[in-house]
Amino acid sequence: MRWRSPPSSGVAGMRERPAARSRSRSMRREPRCWLSASASWREAMLGVVNLDKPVGPTSHDMVAVMRRLTGMRRIGHAGTLDPLASGVLPILVGAATRFSRDLAAGDERYEALIRLGWRSVTDDAQGPIERGGPLPADERVPEALAAFVGTLEQRPPAFSARKVGGRSAYRLARQGEPVELAARAVAVHAIDLLDVEREVDRLDLRVDLRCGPGTYVRSIARDLGERLGSGGYLAQLRRTAVGSLLAEDAVSPERLESLAGEGRLESALLAVGDLLPLPRLQLDATETLRFRHGSAVPLHGSHGPGRHAVFNDGALLGIGRVEGDLLKPETVIGDEPA
Repeated sequence: MRWRSPPSSGVAGMRERPAARSRSRSMRREPRCWLSASASWREAMLGVVNLDKPVGPTSHDMVAVMRRLTGMRRIGHAGTLDPLASGVLPILVGAATRFSRDLAAGDERYEALIRLGWRSVTDDAQGPIERGGPLPADERVPEALAAFVGTLEQRPPAFSARKVGGRSAYRLARQGEPVELAARAVAVHAIDLLDVEREVDRLDLRVDLRCGPGTYVRSIARDLGERLGSGGYLAQLRRTAVGSLLAEDAVSPERLESLAGEGRLESALLAVGDLLPLPRLQLDATETLRFRHGSAVPLHGSHGPGRHAVFNDGALLGIGRVEGDLLKPETVIGDEPA
């Protein structure tokens, strides 16, 4: 199965991430023939693939590709990307799916093209699209963008995966039913204006946006257009980072196909422990045995309260919560089926 590569315009002019980069090391094991891997070997698989999703397929389509290549059912993803978006999509393999909440909790970064002067029913290029109001002057744009930086109440798009009475909002919207989604708080850390291109009937803004999880860039494009009185929608979107995963380090579906054919698909796996945005806590052999059996572990020394990624000799054991002088297991990696 082949996917088209994302448009080159989605990555042009990208600037370096301002924060210090922490590159995760690939998990290395002895080479094996992937297609003939034993069931016991598949059960031991645990890791994250930094996938560069192309424009077109859904996030679930990418999960299906990985399931086909590995022969495993226990595959998931952290942080959905719409079909028209490209970029970083963390694919969770094996027991890594148990850490989806934490792996999706990191900050995200996007390069977006916002088109003013038009409105879209879906708030993106899928449409239908109709003409909006008069285009704003260029000097109004920076101030309007700045209004969307900070913690704000955001109304999700009607065509989204949010649930309404147990049903997906986009299914209701496609059936012509009215969809009223409650606003929710999101965090937008920065919006940098990279380029402005004016045509007779549109004003295109290319922006670099950093935000917390759960932020809809489509909603920002829509609300920016309404603020300026012109209407607006999200014409292009590329996710350039999720936590420490960067688009420049991501692998394409075609590359995964090649690695699978060579029996080296495992080389695309990154260690879950390196990606968890939690403080680390090391246990000795005796403490490890207690933790793995789900028992609280008495701690010695000073450890901050709250959730920690728990290790023994560099190997991830799971996540535990420190309460007083006890470490209480929350998520434990065990011998689980693939």
